[in-house]
Amino acid sequence: MKKFALIALASMAVSFSSVAQESPLTQEMKDHAVKIGEAAYKSNLTKDLITSLTTEVGHRLAGTANDKKGREWAMRKMREMGFDRVWEEPVDFPLWHRGSASLEMTAPFEHDLHIVALGTSIGTPEGGLTAEVVQFDEYKDLVEAEPNSLDGKIAYVSLRMAKTGLKGYGYAGQARRMGSVAAAKAGASAIIIRSIGTDDNRTPHTGSMNYEDGVTKIPAAALSNPDADLLDNALKYGEPVTLKLEMSSHSHDPVVTYNVLGEITGSEDPEKAVLIGAHLDSWDLGTGALDDGTGVSIVMSAAKHILDGGKRPKRSVRVILFAAEEEGLIGAREYVRAHKEDHKDFDNILLGAEWDSGTGRIINFAPGVGPTSLSVAREIGYVLAPYGVATLMTNTAKGQSDMSLLGNAGMPAVNLGMEPTNYFDFHHTANDTLDKVDMDAITHNAAIYAMFSYMAADVDVDFTK
Repeated sequence: MKKFALIALASMAVSFSSVAQESPLTQEMKDHAVKIGEAAYKSNLTKDLITSLTTEVGHRLAGTANDKKGREWAMRKMREMGFDRVWEEPVDFPLWHRGSASLEMTAPFEHDLHIVALGTSIGTPEGGLTAEVVQFDEYKDLVEAEPNSLDGKIAYVSLRMAKTGLKGYGYAGQARRMGSVAAAKAGASAIIIRSIGTDDNRTPHTGSMNYEDGVTKIPAAALSNPDADLLDNALKYGEPVTLKLEMSSHSHDPVVTYNVLGEITGSEDPEKAVLIGAHLDSWDLGTGALDDGTGVSIVMSAAKHILDGGKRPKRSVRVILFAAEEEGLIGAREYVRAHKEDHKDFDNILLGAEWDSGTGRIINFAPGVGPTSLSVAREIGYVLAPYGVATLMTNTAKGQSDMSLLGNAGMPAVNLGMEPTNYFDFHHTANDTLDKVDMDAITHNAAIYAMFSYMAADVDVDFTK
């Protein structure tokens, strides 16, 4: 720990002493958590893991050979690090093949434009399709288009994502997720969206999109931001703009991939567990470093730091690396189904947290627990204060990404928020590579995860209450 003096930790420990006398989170638990954190800050493990993953495996598109390599890599690393249990759980999903994609402006000007197929999109007819483009300022305008008003045309949503982090991503992302349905209902032959990203590079952003039963499936692609600017300028001339789109993407019959799990077994109640997760899969354009190699490395190293601390928590710490997150949280959906409906062990999850935010230091701790356990959750957060982590006074956390499905199914959760970064410059692009990762930041994050999950697993409290 470089930025915070040890005396700050001592001061924090003293300030908690009166609370600890009546709290199930004892001073001994807090002190050991700090010990784990101190060791984690001095470790290169998180850096070594993400370097290994991106170098030895690279992208991990669900269902591909690299997906299998990624699972094998994760299981081997967990065993090498001394995890007590390492296993896989099957997940069925339709395999998607990206294929090739090209877009030309054929009139009134001629340009080659940079696009990428959106995940799960179908392809164009052989030879492609050529049609006039109709521009919409944003998704809600497309939704309001009259039936048959786009017959034989290509719909284009030109909204640029605002640089407001997840809020901007969520709003702009409506066009990516559901634009194909709205465009097809209006009769469009295809849809193109401005990339959901904050950069100005000719590297378009992919991402999953959805079809709807009973609605015609149409090809869907994202246009790089500079090429979207070019298309916008061409449209301002007031003449019809014609595009030729060719895509060969397609889906296959369902295949099986796997959620990967590893556990540091608790010393007293091993069937109960704190769940820390990330998603192992990635899109196939880059090497999946930011999304979500950072999360994979953070939660794996956090568990290893707990193991190396020499004192097991009373309950287990379980790492879960979800499958097929990019295609729509498919691995998480299957985990909830299998563990809540079939195995009936879902209630043994004490608390869950996921990292799927790329790079950037954790700066806040937001609980989502029962009313009587809230004070303990906040105590855990307060132990992290000397590390620059503020405990928020909300109690609404559901977990990030995959873990949000578990949170919505009844699992208590914690969200660990980060400082603003340029994550959405690289998100879902070919530029999602190792050089974009802040190694000091993810080392910090692994220390925070290790301290948090150790305390949550050792304290005798029911976070649902």
